[in-house]
Amino acid sequence: MVTLTNMQLKEIILVESGEKIGMIVDLDINEEKGIITHLIVAAKNKVIPLFGKQEEIIIPWKDIVTVGSDVILIQTKKSNLE
Repeated sequence: MVTLTNMQLKEIILVESGEKIGMIVDLDINEEKGIITHLIVAAKNKVIPLFGKQEEIIIPWKDIVTVGSDVILIQTKKSNLE
């Protein structure tokens, strides 16, 4: 079993380039179907605002290639993440 806490410790990596995208901060769940639809990721290498929220990237669950012991690999174009 993989818990949200365990997933939050894994770095999100873009398969195409090996680029580190960020870390999971939340999940989007379809309440009617009871399934996870998106990962909500705190953007890495973005300036953290003094006041307000850090930039988030929404990654569709279908883009996950594999969940490893330390990383989650995703397959998508970088332009889809901006």
